[in-house]
Amino acid sequence: MSKKFFQGGQHWVWLNAGAISISILMVVGLLLLIAYRGLIHFWPADVQTFTLNVNGQQEQVLGEIHSHEIDMLDGKEREQYLIKMGNRDMYGIDFRWLNLDSIKGTEVHEDVVVVERREWGNVYGFVKTVNYDGKVLKGDFDALEQVVERATDLHEQIRDIERDDIGGINYDIEQLRLEERRLEIDGNLTEEAKADIARRKQERQQAFLDYQAQLNDLYGQIQRDSAVFELVDGRTISVTANNMVRAFQPNNMDALEKTGHYFAKLGEFIFDEPREANTEGGVFPAIFGTVMMVLLMSVIVTPLGVIAAVYMREYAKQGPLTRTIRIAVNNLAGVPSIVYGVFGLGFFVYFLGGSIDDLFYPEVKPAPMFGTPGLIWASLTLALLTLPVVIVSTEEGLSRIPKSIREGSLALGATKFETLWKTVLPMASPAMMTGLILAVARAAGEVAPLMLVGVVKLAPTLPLDGNAPFLHLERKFMHLGFHIYDVGFQSPNVEAARPLVYATALLLVLIIIILNIAAIKIRNNLREKYKALEQ
Repeated sequence: MSKKFFQGGQHWVWLNAGAISISILMVVGLLLLIAYRGLIHFWPADVQTFTLNVNGQQEQVLGEIHSHEIDMLDGKEREQYLIKMGNRDMYGIDFRWLNLDSIKGTEVHEDVVVVERREWGNVYGFVKTVNYDGKVLKGDFDALEQVVERATDLHEQIRDIERDDIGGINYDIEQLRLEERRLEIDGNLTEEAKADIARRKQERQQAFLDYQAQLNDLYGQIQRDSAVFELVDGRTISVTANNMVRAFQPNNMDALEKTGHYFAKLGEFIFDEPREANTEGGVFPAIFGTVMMVLLMSVIVTPLGVIAAVYMREYAKQGPLTRTIRIAVNNLAGVPSIVYGVFGLGFFVYFLGGSIDDLFYPEVKPAPMFGTPGLIWASLTLALLTLPVVIVSTEEGLSRIPKSIREGSLALGATKFETLWKTVLPMASPAMMTGLILAVARAAGEVAPLMLVGVVKLAPTLPLDGNAPFLHLERKFMHLGFHIYDVGFQSPNVEAARPLVYATALLLVLIIIILNIAAIKIRNNLREKYKALEQ
């Protein structure tokens, strides 16, 4: 039996099956680890008071357990807690390692308050006084919640005015400046045109002053309220309402309240903008930029890859030159991605973008419009990077179409183009979608070339807004892959950033899975639609 097993080659089948099973388990395990490390970050942990004995002196530390570690020191095992104690503006650090041997006791106080701030991280302490509507209230957490709620509403109004209204006015004023400059370059700047542009500028500037007055009033309201907190060491810290994001008492929350808080934080992570050097807040601009870039890349690479594959398979003479080109295409798939980034920077950004500025936008000089890294150049660079995958997949699909299909179509009077367009390409469309799926999977995770051709740490505006032409392909954008690199390796607060690395990585994987599922669904529908042609 043993000899027959090996002679029949069944051992190779079992070996491959085992290798595949192990690989699947490793991938699933990795995804579960990323999901756990990322999603646990949003759960409100209990805040404890640790009583320490350090060098004979008693000290108290207030914070939440962030992680637990066992290591070796001088040949002895040492167990430590990493405590997130916040109050960075008071202590200079957010985190502190506590040796378990130095901890003499712990307490959990229900009245401990955690306040998330827009700057300087969290506050951990006890409410001492709340200044709300000109009244000073002592130790009133309900009043603090009202302060935070009103501050949140005011901050939303301020953000809407600054981004939408004043942002639109600044955009209009810049467009008027460019219009005046273009007329001046063309020699058509008459006194009437100059007066008309000046009048429109005056109108927009007056609107700007009106919105600025509203902003001043809102800033006055949001800075009126404040709260004073007492820290565990007896010191106090004052926080104005404009610096508050959220206030809660984790030790006084039941499971339902903690679940609500968890999903509120998760929603903030997905739909809000980043703050505190990308270590707090959300990643929505990075999600938007990633999806927009992948969609643009797909729109560019699919027709290019299909046309190239159709020419090489259906029209080009199958000789040494075609074989050389096919080998070159296959070799392009192995070129390091950073090389594509350098090419994109040199050709697309500096040459092509600079030429577009010279021909169509001379008024923007010396500041470039298209002659600088942006969304369109990043999409083109990744389209070039993934082009070999689409070409090879499409060629494979075309080669599987039986020759009798083509001959039958031609015999019925169809031209070669009609045969290709109405018969061959529809039957090969599932293979095209396979190439697109592989292209999306690779492009969505690329970071190195994007660092040269358009991605930034923090983009002031999205590529899509309410200002004509609405889609601004020349703008820089954020990307989840680069966000992971930035938070993980460039963050000034490594411990605070580490959970966000896992959460962002999980989000990137989910987006790739969603895009691939959509493409697979389309491919399956096409396969079912044109199955009759294969029979």
